[in-house]
Amino acid sequence: MFSLFKSKPRLSDLIPNTYVDIHSHVLPDIDDGAKSLEETKSLTSEMKQLGFSKIITTPHTMTNIWDNTPETITKALIEVNATLTLPFTIEAASEYALDESVIQKANNKTLLTLKENYVLVELSYLNAPLQLYDFLYELQLAGYQIVLAHPERYAYYHNNKKEYIKLKKAGCYFQLNLLATVGYYGKEVADTAHHLIKENLYDFTGSDIHHKNHIKAFQDKITHNNGEKIANLMLNNTLFK
Repeated sequence: MFSLFKSKPRLSDLIPNTYVDIHSHVLPDIDDGAKSLEETKSLTSEMKQLGFSKIITTPHTMTNIWDNTPETITKALIEVNATLTLPFTIEAASEYALDESVIQKANNKTLLTLKENYVLVELSYLNAPLQLYDFLYELQLAGYQIVLAHPERYAYYHNNKKEYIKLKKAGCYFQLNLLATVGYYGKEVADTAHHLIKENLYDFTGSDIHHKNHIKAFQDKITHNNGEKIANLMLNNTLFK
């Protein structure tokens, strides 16, 4: 294994066989991920081949775009478990677009979490909410621990990296999108991911798999010589086993 880290290995080579994925979109016809039960079956089968041992899939909840609820997500999960023979345990949470509705759900204790009080949230790719830090404070006040999805993908922070420190100090756990490390989202995202890895700012990882192109990209080589740190980060996900 040590020799593997001397070069830039394929991302798939770094996945531990105990890997628990906490970010994907494989429930059928519920968001922009899998479109059918057949696609769910195919994606989960290939995730098993990559080495995944469990997934907590996270359909989007986004006001007026993907108006999912714990009920719609749970219904889709029940259908999958009743219809398919899955290669591993699959649970469901949600990836919440951070806005006022999320705070209302938090106060009503209706957020669908990764585990206990760990909630996965994402920001807009255009700009952060004006009330971002108020929202983060209110989520924590309601008893939740915040896992911020793919901070490396928010381009408005790329030239303002001090903001990442501020987010960490505000109580966010950071979740790396693994495909960022192979340049799937572009060079700037890959470089930002490398910076955050180097600074030890990530806590967890996720595949963010939506479709087969994401699966295929796991065979690409990582863009920076940081394979050992990426592999160790994936081990942190055992918290969600």
